[in-house]
Amino acid sequence: MRENYKVIVISSIVALAIILLETATLSARRASSPETPDTAYVQSFEKWKSEQTEDLKANWLSLAGLFWLKPGANTFGTDASNAIVFPKGPAHAGEFDLDGTDVTVKLLPDAHATIGGQPAVTAKLDPDVSRHPTRVEMGTLHFHAIVRGKRIGIRVIDTDSAAARNFKGMIFYPLDLHYRVTANWIPSGGKTTVEVPNVLGDVSAEPVPGVAVFKLNGQELRLTALGGDAQTGFFVVFNDLTAKSDTYPGGRFLDTGPVENGTVVLDFNRAYNPPCAVTPYATCPLAPKENRLAVAIPAGEKFDKVAHAHMQH
Repeated sequence: MRENYKVIVISSIVALAIILLETATLSARRASSPETPDTAYVQSFEKWKSEQTEDLKANWLSLAGLFWLKPGANTFGTDASNAIVFPKGPAHAGEFDLDGTDVTVKLLPDAHATIGGQPAVTAKLDPDVSRHPTRVEMGTLHFHAIVRGKRIGIRVIDTDSAAARNFKGMIFYPLDLHYRVTANWIPSGGKTTVEVPNVLGDVSAEPVPGVAVFKLNGQELRLTALGGDAQTGFFVVFNDLTAKSDTYPGGRFLDTGPVENGTVVLDFNRAYNPPCAVTPYATCPLAPKENRLAVAIPAGEKFDKVAHAHMQH
């Protein structure tokens, strides 16, 4: 009788061990497998991705040049003798005169340029940091002045851009709701700044609206916002360990949700590359040291190194 009892006890222990092992295995599989989104989420994501793609084509892939001005006269046109050599247009189009921080464009008749639809000969160029930057149109080229730190330059856009026409689209990791997290929002009260580097090598002190604190795979992480507001959401530049192989090394951009009950939603599926990933003529911020995460976040947009290398040449 005792022997039968022992057999029953041992069998029960073995059965329980098997159940516990299977449960643990199932839990591990769930933890490692993607959380599949529903149809509404996928549709919303695809709409957002389409809008991002159109923005890239219209505003970034169409960039055809970025030229930093020197004090005095800077001649421009397609001829190699110009101080600034444009990608297309007349051989000699005119000159940009830089006086302090003021830029004046003087256009030659061959330029056939217009400003606001009107023929232009001479005009002071209000830069991009003003509310109404002056945009000059010359054939398919549009150009305007930009200010970056102490640098003042001319940014050129080609509305008939081959790069925009040939763009193959953004590349993303598979959607995974595991990387859509709710973070506690800690406002800074407007008293904090963070040092933000950019691709030009400049570093600027940017006001910090607050910090998002969240957990991912059981680890507490923090991201410092660099702009935005509580009503519409905040702007973050971050990088993570995927930057070593799959994502843009300088960091990716992320827009949070609005603040609700002291929290914000961070959906890393919507992390996207800065314009510098697709054009050498952008001046992007890089992830500040506060936002360089020591974890891998395999979600959001990937980086095409081959295309980028070709772009640089």
